Amino acid sequence: MGQFLLVDSRKLEGFEGLHQAVHGSHVDVMQLGRGRLRGTLSHVGIGDFSLSIGTFNVGMRTQRVSSDDKLIIGMLLAAEERVAHWSFDMQLNDVLVIPPLLEHDGVFHGASAYAAVRFDLSDVASLFGGEARLSDPDTWRSRGHFRADLATGSVASRRLVRIMSHLCDSKYGLTPSTADFWKRSIVECMAANVMSSLPPDDTGWLPSARRLIRRVEEYLQEAGSRPVHVSEICAALGVSRRTLHRAFQEVFGLGPVSFLRHKRLCTIHSILRHSAPGSTTVAAVAMQQGFYELGRFAQYYAAMFGERPSQTLGFGSLSASSDEDTEA
Repeated sequence: MGQFLLVDSRKLEGFEGLHQAVHGSHVDVMQLGRGRLRGTLSHVGIGDFSLSIGTFNVGMRTQRVSSDDKLIIGMLLAAEERVAHWSFDMQLNDVLVIPPLLEHDGVFHGASAYAAVRFDLSDVASLFGGEARLSDPDTWRSRGHFRADLATGSVASRRLVRIMSHLCDSKYGLTPSTADFWKRSIVECMAANVMSSLPPDDTGWLPSARRLIRRVEEYLQEAGSRPVHVSEICAALGVSRRTLHRAFQEVFGLGPVSFLRHKRLCTIHSILRHSAPGSTTVAAVAMQQGFYELGRFAQYYAAMFGERPSQTLGFGSLSASSDEDTEA
């Protein structure tokens, strides 16, 4: 694994394994249900940022001590019976906010699964950039409960699990810029469920669409070949995602997420086209550009360029042979 990515995945054989339910935070646990506790616990650490996903088959009582100075944002992925945190009754895909230095009390009455991210409160402004209410640290200083939308909530939770699975299975390290992209992708899953429970914010000012697009493209040009997340652009330019989306729709007829995906596909095409077979792999290049589902990536790629990525990579050897023939 690369120096910027720490992965730990294990099977649970007793409730004691849940003391590290959230990477970097100690949790006091007590088993409530009868039977031998079994489950899994996976952590992905990117610097001081971590994502933890756990599953267990019996009821549990969990308590976080107040000495933890990090912000924890959790999501309920599955539950056979009632789950309560403080006075909040949780439903599937709901999001829970545990502020720094605050004790936490949770009760899982049966088999459950959860996801939790943990990071510095000072990183909120960057990771949630473009969403004024979420990028304000004061939003996260008190405990909170956000009810997930039934449709978008399940999509966000499935995406979070897929990202975890991909990072755990990955054989490739991360550069600092790629690590930042993955952090934003993880946080975005949480943000999607938080935003769905907040009233719409239509107070934003829409600047000239083409002027805003020009600023975005200048920012992307400075970023070079590294993948850039939508939230990074919003934070850097001080615009909301809603404003950015409207500008891209007006100018290109597609949203910023699709535009950035097309840009990353073009970057991959150029890298593969100028790489000799054996010098890299399609999977390695795809991950460095933020694609974690290789099957879907291949579909995007073929639809856009009319060929498989492996064919583009093979072009490098053909080009070299052609150059040699010309010189001869």
